[in-house]
Amino acid sequence: MPSVTTAVPVLQARGLSRQFGHVRALNNVDFEVYPGEVTALIGDNGAGKSTLVKALSGNLAVDEGQILFDGKPIEMTNPQVASSLGIETVYQDLALAPHLDPVQNMYLGREIRRPGIAGALGFMKTKDMAKASRAAFDELGATVRSLTSPVGEMSGGQRQAIAIARAVHWAGRLVFLDEPTAALGVRQTKNVLETIRRVRDKGIAVVLISHSMPHVMEVCDRIQVLRLGTRVANIDAKNTSMEELVGLMTGAVTKDDQK
Repeated sequence: MPSVTTAVPVLQARGLSRQFGHVRALNNVDFEVYPGEVTALIGDNGAGKSTLVKALSGNLAVDEGQILFDGKPIEMTNPQVASSLGIETVYQDLALAPHLDPVQNMYLGREIRRPGIAGALGFMKTKDMAKASRAAFDELGATVRSLTSPVGEMSGGQRQAIAIARAVHWAGRLVFLDEPTAALGVRQTKNVLETIRRVRDKGIAVVLISHSMPHVMEVCDRIQVLRLGTRVANIDAKNTSMEELVGLMTGAVTKDDQK
């Protein structure tokens, strides 16, 4: 994990605010994540986690505040901007096309066309895409038994692995993972947590959104806590406990927001 005193955040938010009617979903929120670091973003339901992630991934405009990439201000106007910067997001619904196979899902919207007239007619480099997909799955230790079966016929663990591998394959800089272990069994959860470590070890920043405090404590380097749209803590995972984190999320414990 890089030293936060010297490293430049790959992505940083300063004073983000967003209001929906009379509800202030984000209230002057700061946030940062560093290369090769797993940062947890935690908070109770309604804390503002989803709103913040949508803002940082180009899916939602904010009313106030600034977003910086590698220390430079950017306009995160849509998801395509995020993708162009090497930022990918895996949402809880995984956003996979169930009738397509893993390779087709991996390259959905990014297909490699054959050169010349063949490409213009829609012919793809299927072997190249399959080879790259298998390499991506193997590199992350993802258990994907078939590259030709529809993902809708696969287990939850396999679908989760495909979604994460796809994000990592295209990311390069930062991956947001929204509840990646939800509804998974013990073995599948272990695989996902190991995948998160492997992604971090590649130098890619990971933001883990999770309600599972044991998983947060197991794989995260730093933890940022939201409560009622405000960041109430930004702490080193080694310097806290599950009891303190729950207290911060509920308001039973207060702590100065460490920048």
